[in-house]
Amino acid sequence: MKNPYRWLIYGLGMVVLALGIALNTKAGLGVSPIISVAYSVSRIYSLNFGDMTFLLYVLFVIVQLFLRSREERAATLLQIVVSLIFSRMLNLFDALIPYSSGQHSLAVNLMLLAVAIFLTGLGIAMTVNMRLVPNPGDGIVQAIAEKIGRDQGFTKNIFDIGCVCTTVAVGLICSGQVVGIGIGTIAAMIGVGRAIALVNHIGRDKMLSAAGMA
Repeated sequence: MKNPYRWLIYGLGMVVLALGIALNTKAGLGVSPIISVAYSVSRIYSLNFGDMTFLLYVLFVIVQLFLRSREERAATLLQIVVSLIFSRMLNLFDALIPYSSGQHSLAVNLMLLAVAIFLTGLGIAMTVNMRLVPNPGDGIVQAIAEKIGRDQGFTKNIFDIGCVCTTVAVGLICSGQVVGIGIGTIAAMIGVGRAIALVNHIGRDKMLSAAGMA
């Protein structure tokens, strides 16, 4: 059995990641690329954001099944379970945090965005470092990178651009305006990676040691 602290760090990372994404949407400055499609659809059609995120993640898992080997497919399907739990946490934080960006100044919303970006990076670092079941957003990037023989950083950038383009197209076609894309989207594209690097620089070794993976 794996070290229980490994599962604890992984679970806490999922909670922190969900909180970071929820705060990102509350800032009202544009959401991170990976969830922008789900967010825009939920806003345009007044649907539940957590449910749309779950459906998007299931689509990511399906794509991975075609990209990964047969031996990896059973483990890949576990991402659906992670997606269901994660999307419920998104709904919980959305309901518990009564923040409205329209009632606050740009400076306050920018501060909230900065906190959201850091928490998103922290959550990703905690979950990825434990090497258990990846978040589907990270899993699909890894699968594509392995398939095309490029590093994950490059693949992540291309994938993010694809998500933004899709979100812009969905917004323009379905509502006649861009929904969910803004300065916060660009900040997330740049800032989340920097936050991950900072967290790993400061605490990766401690995390791995606590999890029995040093």
